[in-house]
Amino acid sequence: MKILITTDTYFPMINGVVTSINNLYNELKNKGHDVRILTLSHSRRGEVVGDIYYLKSIGVKIYPNARVKIPFRNKLIRNIVNWKPDIIHSQTEFSTMIVAKHISNKLNIPHIHTYHTMYEDYLGYILGGKILRRSTAARLTRMLLNSLDAVIVPTEKARHTLLSYGVRKTIHIAPTGIDLSNFQRSISEAEKEELLSKLSLNKGDRIMAYVGRIAEEKNINEIIDLFPDVIDKMDNVKLLIVGGGPYLKHLKQQVKEQGLEKNILFTGMVKPEEVYKYYKLAEIFVTASTSETQGLTYIEALSSGCPVVCKWDPCVEGLISQGENGFAYKDKYEFSQHVCEILQNDNLRKQMTLNSISKSKQYSSDVFADNLLRIYSKTLNPGSSIIAV
Repeated sequence: MKILITTDTYFPMINGVVTSINNLYNELKNKGHDVRILTLSHSRRGEVVGDIYYLKSIGVKIYPNARVKIPFRNKLIRNIVNWKPDIIHSQTEFSTMIVAKHISNKLNIPHIHTYHTMYEDYLGYILGGKILRRSTAARLTRMLLNSLDAVIVPTEKARHTLLSYGVRKTIHIAPTGIDLSNFQRSISEAEKEELLSKLSLNKGDRIMAYVGRIAEEKNINEIIDLFPDVIDKMDNVKLLIVGGGPYLKHLKQQVKEQGLEKNILFTGMVKPEEVYKYYKLAEIFVTASTSETQGLTYIEALSSGCPVVCKWDPCVEGLISQGENGFAYKDKYEFSQHVCEILQNDNLRKQMTLNSISKSKQYSSDVFADNLLRIYSKTLNPGSSIIAV
């Protein structure tokens, strides 16, 4: 099958969408399919690097890191048309989605789209949060998605949101997969001691970690507010906040004002290939975000054997099982209760580690690719009862 993936964001940018696309690309190629990616360059120069087509683009101040392609007609798009893909799978809603629709119409082939981002939680980033309202975002989303052949979402939460917007096209649920091998690597005692020393931590410290982008919508400030209750019960507990982002300075100020510098540490950005070490160092992954469509960091933590304590949100349904691979809390009391229950019960924590690794297998990039191939086949052959992979 010839599959064209389009996206406004790809390497060298690093985020959850880019990781998802790269995992899908690699798995589809491994399964023998001809896959190409059409994306935007980070310069005014268009080029082809292997299977990746980088269109000329310029930066615009619509939202952080936003770019638009220039001009519409160019040689790279003609090359894609001449290649004649069987299906187009777009991943972002802006410049390259328009190109995808153009190619789809020209070749009369299906165009499906994965809805990754809950834009109603990110309106503050778009045009400075001064123009686009939730109702407008819903209307634009409905208009875009109803013009396609099918839509893919990672969770029932995202599907429910699109239905509430008035999206009437077929919506498939396909949980995004990750490369489990990246997080199931072991960390040696020497590496652990080196990392502890680098962070000024001791072997006896009980470590919790948030890993991910440091942004306001991730609600990390709530974890900081709830943390003193945990310290009251276990004074040797430490919270690592791993990552960088626009809200880092604000959170550091919050920690300082609350006098929590000895118990809450910020690592800043870490290399992608080093991230697994922080999951391995932690005994619990914590998050209070309710802006996720799925929450890939939850799956990363589970695959590392790190139980999750998160704020209840529909995106964790079917992923976090109470008392088995983590807990979802609903109030301040439940947060500290669940954290201490895991840290103070060795048998529970060990069983949760095993359960976490087992659960993560359902979210491998291989399973993800198989699910999408079924959707591709069903879209290409809507009347067929046999769906090939």
